[in-house]
Amino acid sequence: MKYKTSYFILLLSTTVMIYSCNSKDSQEQEQQAVAMSTDFIQVNASNADISIGYPGSIEGQNNVDIKAQVTGYLEAVYVKEGQYVNKGQNLFRINPSVYNEQVNNSDAALKVALANQATAKLEVEKLKPLVEGKVVSEIQLKTAQASYQAATAQVAQAKSSLGSSRINANFTYIKAPVSGYIGRIPNRMGNLISPTDASPLTTLSNISTVNVYFSMNEADYITYSKSLAHNNTGQVDLILADNSKYQYNGKLEMASGSFDKNTGSIQMKAVFQNPEKLLRSGGTARVLIHRNVQDVLKIPKSAVKDIQDKYFVYRLEGKKVKMIAVEISEGTPQDYFVSSGLKAGDKIAVNRIDVLNDGSDVTPKVVSVK
Repeated sequence: MKYKTSYFILLLSTTVMIYSCNSKDSQEQEQQAVAMSTDFIQVNASNADISIGYPGSIEGQNNVDIKAQVTGYLEAVYVKEGQYVNKGQNLFRINPSVYNEQVNNSDAALKVALANQATAKLEVEKLKPLVEGKVVSEIQLKTAQASYQAATAQVAQAKSSLGSSRINANFTYIKAPVSGYIGRIPNRMGNLISPTDASPLTTLSNISTVNVYFSMNEADYITYSKSLAHNNTGQVDLILADNSKYQYNGKLEMASGSFDKNTGSIQMKAVFQNPEKLLRSGGTARVLIHRNVQDVLKIPKSAVKDIQDKYFVYRLEGKKVKMIAVEISEGTPQDYFVSSGLKAGDKIAVNRIDVLNDGSDVTPKVVSVK
């Protein structure tokens, strides 16, 4: 009986020992299973390029409404819609008959005035020796001199009238004030044309250089101005309607001196060279403004958890992760710029964001930033 009791105690002790060892092994295996393999990147300060796009409308450097300066019937149209013309080239002709007759009339009036001036001059020259010989009175000479001065004034008036007539006659030929492309031509030959017409004869667009106008909100304008003060503003690109990038870089300029109180935005323009005439007035494009930011902590958006408009990352601490809040200043389509919450050298998780929790065990693997 004593032997059986000892045997039972020995068997029980062995069973407990084996169960204890198996339980310990199971806990270690469970911890190893819970510790997830997670990729981490090391956060470092670096320089970055920020680009912000704004929808804009394209206008030629000079968009000129071509209007008549005299009234008359349209007699000739020398150009076609969409044609490129050079400065000084004839575009239209108004019937010049009336204005040519005005030139002839003014020219005849000038000749009469010149003849009267010559007659008055002769009268003065005739009276001078007679006054010196006291044959006639000095008052007659002064009267003749006054007549000569009046005749001279009439000559000047006639010359001015002739000049005006010639100018009006020249206005019957409507020329291109700048080089550019002809717009729509609503009038046809035989139409009565007047300077008071509401619609222009056509519109001439000089597109060797184009302006792309767009609106910038106040916050972006302040940020841009600060960057400009520190020479951190980079190039300006143009994204065309087919999503291709325009081959030439632009220059940003102010288009207005004040903010619109209704929209809270200010008008800006980006100036682009257009030697191939690819850009046309009335078109649309997106202005892309680049800004250089120095010494910022840049983290991928895939590493950030957004909870009720607050941002969190998982920072590696030993073999565990700690969920910490970060402040985001700005960013790019792929990355956030951290203003607080992290420091250079910290390692943050870049995968398994949806399954990690504060204090989770991990098997860390440091990877390079792509």
